[in-house]
Amino acid sequence: MQRIRYGLTGLALVFLIVLLGTAIIRSSGAADDSNAVNAAQPSDPLGELGVAPGQSDGENAAANGAQ
Repeated sequence: MQRIRYGLTGLALVFLIVLLGTAIIRSSGAADDSNAVNAAQPSDPLGELGVAPGQSDGENAAANGAQ
């Protein structure tokens, strides 16, 4: 019974160490990656294409003709 307790305690310890290491790596790498991703994405992709959600074809034609 003592062997099982030592084994489970060791397994839990290894799990916690891996979990802590993953959290540290993700928190340090997330700041660097998020800036690059945000800079690469357009701020309003539908606006750049000239379309807006929810408009019918007649409204789109009127909006495009007015420009």
